[in-house]
Parts: sequence; structure tokens; C-alpha cells
Amino acid sequence: MTPRNALLAIHLGALMFGLSGVLGKLADSTPLIITFGRAFFAVLALLLVARLLPASGARPDWRQRCGLAFGGLLLGAHWLTFFVAVKIAGVGIATLGFASFPAFTVLLEGLLFRERTRVVEFAMVALVCTGLLLVTPQFDLASGPTAGLFYGVLSGLLFALLSLLNRAVTRGLDPVRAALWQNLAILVGLLPFSWAAVPAVPAQDWLWLALLGVLCTGLAHSLFVASLRVLKARTTSVIFALEPVYGIAFAWWLFDEQPTLRMLLGGTLIIVASIVTSRLKSAPPNPAT
Repeated sequence: MTPRNALLAIHLGALMFGLSGVLGKLADSTPLIITFGRAFFAVLALLLVARLLPASGARPDWRQRCGLAFGGLLLGAHWLTFFVAVKIAGVGIATLGFASFPAFTVLLEGLLFRERTRVVEFAMVALVCTGLLLVTPQFDLASGPTAGLFYGVLSGLLFALLSLLNRAVTRGLDPVRAALWQNLAILVGLLPFSWAAVPAVPAQDWLWLALLGVLCTGLAHSLFVASLRVLKARTTSVIFALEPVYGIAFAWWLFDEQPTLRMLLGGTLIIVASIVTSRLKSAPPNPAT
């Protein structure tokens, strides 16, 4: 893959991840069924990719598989809270709430890994908090948009925890097969709560769930992995920080979710902070949205 093709692939991957909220809103099913369906189709897609592509890392041992299974539970909870936010508040607010995850990553790295947090990183956390205050429609959790933003931020916290767990568990492992194990964990974990509702899923929802699993998870993750072999981690981090931009743009176009001036300003602060934080860490993001 040439650098030009790798840039195209990483932009396409970010676009697909940004479409997750749009497809979740198009589906009439509950967030639980959307999460289950996404994991089901993601497992099928990743199984195919794992058979077609040569492994680029080791196979996980049983200890690592336990860590991946726990990571799968975090990933499933991240998806679930994100889709709850989408249903309650719309794609734009949910996506911006999730985009706060770099701030949580900075704080949790200092707490869990005893890493020194620099002043500029604290400044980026403050920038994210300011952005969230601007995005918040009103300070009342009984309000749908505010509750949706809360679930979006919770989704970002869960994603930050997942990223830190993967940092400790997935080192040296083949990334596609690691993602496969995590999606299998979601599928198995949600099966007891979802199987009874599966026959009632509307026919059209299966299309949205398949697109979520195949395009926004399996294919997007594969493009991400392939591009990392050519591009620097800092480049991919900056491009993936544009994921909320894609999500908000599509929501504006498809659902007429026109952002307010406060929302645009707050979103700009959050995205700028995400880009700066990613470049400071110089580590690739761990896609899961």
C-alpha cells in the first residue's frame, strides 16, 4: 500500500466509524439489540478478514484471551451507552460526548500507569470540559439532550478504559484477531438478554446492523490496521479525531440535526483538544465506535 492509498484508507475508515451513530439512529431497534447485531456481523466480517489476511502478530494465550474478553465487555458497554445517547439526544451530541475520551485517557493514564501528566495535557482536559459545557443544552438530566450528552460522555469514559486495557493486553497480538475475540465476547455476553427479541427485529434493521458490523467495524478496523503499516501513528490519530466531524455532517444532512453556534464552538474545542492530545501521546487510537 502506497502512502497515498494509506491516507485514503484511513480517511475512509474514519468516515465509516463516524457513520456508526447515523446507522444506529436509522435502526428502530433498541440500543441493546443494535449492539448485539453489530457484534454479530462484526464477528462474521472479522472471521473472513482473519482468514484472508496473514497474521501480523501472535495468537493470544488464555490469559490474554481473558483480558480480551473483559475488553469486549467494555467495548459492548461503550457501544450500548453510545447508542442510548444517539436515541435520546441525536447523533451530533452523542458523538461530541464520546469525543471527550482523550481527556479521560490523559487522566486515567496518570492514575493507573503512574505516568506524569504534563501541564499542556491538563490544559487539553480543561479545553474538553469547556467544550462540553458549551455543548450542554441545559443543566438538567431530565432533559433529553442533556441526558444524551451524559451517556455520550460515559461512552467516552468506557472507550478510554478500553484503550488503556488494550495497551496492556494486546501488545504483540494480531490486531484483527484481537478485535475478533472482543466482538465474540460482546456476542456471548449479550446473547442471554437479546435472543428473545431477535425474531421481532424489523427486516430493514438487519441492513443497518449488517452495515454497522461489516463496514463500521470489520472493514473500518481492517483499513485502520493496513494504513498503520504505512502511516505514522500521529497522522492516523489526527485523522481519526475528525470522526465527530463526519458524524455531525451526516446527521445534519440526513436528519436535519442542525448544530447551534454553541454546539459548533464546543465541538471545535473538543476536536482541537483531541487532535493535540493524540499528537502529544503519538500513539494510534484504538477504533471501536
